[in-house]
Amino acid sequence: MGIGFDNVGRNPFGEDTVRWYDRPWAAFIFFTRLPLWRIYQPPRQCYNSVVEYWPLAGWLIGGVMALVLWVASMYFVYPVAVMLAIVARLLLTGALHEDGLADFFDGFGGGGNDRQRILDIMKDSHIGTYGVLGLVCYELLLFLTLTALPPEKAMFCILVGNPYARMLSAQLVMMMPYARNEQTAKSRTVYRRMSTAAGVSLAVQGLLPLAVYLYLSDVSWELLVFGPSLVMYFLYLLIWRKLRGYTGDCCGAVCLLIELTFYLAAAV
Repeated sequence: MGIGFDNVGRNPFGEDTVRWYDRPWAAFIFFTRLPLWRIYQPPRQCYNSVVEYWPLAGWLIGGVMALVLWVASMYFVYPVAVMLAIVARLLLTGALHEDGLADFFDGFGGGGNDRQRILDIMKDSHIGTYGVLGLVCYELLLFLTLTALPPEKAMFCILVGNPYARMLSAQLVMMMPYARNEQTAKSRTVYRRMSTAAGVSLAVQGLLPLAVYLYLSDVSWELLVFGPSLVMYFLYLLIWRKLRGYTGDCCGAVCLLIELTFYLAAAV
């Protein structure tokens, strides 16, 4: 007799089984606000590998953002279309990374060199002056940069920049330990170390759109490739010096800042 499974991938003997689609499905649940969990809930352990499919979620997020920009530009002036695209991303992700960016600015701006104080500030649900100023400056720069790009180029940059930024940001998991433990983590999840296969998959997810874009266009690839990489490296040095490890907020903040750098490089 075969062993039956319930809708969360658990067998009758209480052991979790992970299907091939469980981990990417968990990533889409984690990184978006789509009610996919109503359809199917992967086993709990799948959430410790969501960062391995972060660029894949970026394909969806970037795709929705680019689609909104394209459709809205047919009916509104271009700055309004850009604003609607940004709003669409905020709604799709629940401002997950923006929340991390605000906590990142608050913690690193107000915590000085005290590691525990930085971690406590970042975990505090209240936003401070550094967080407000950081978010305002980030959103203004994002809006102005995308507005400075021609609509078609902005759409392609959004499609490419989202997965690429998430792929680079995911390197933090490989380069540093987690700064908290599972009990004190805000999401109650500690990402696992990636295997070689997971690392290759991550690279393909992040680099494939970039490679296609560079092949089909005549843009300068040096700035698009090395600009975000340098920003990622300097942010890594800052996080390592202050915390000796990463947090989910750090990953979200690094992702947004790398993505913004990609758009700035495209606008040069």
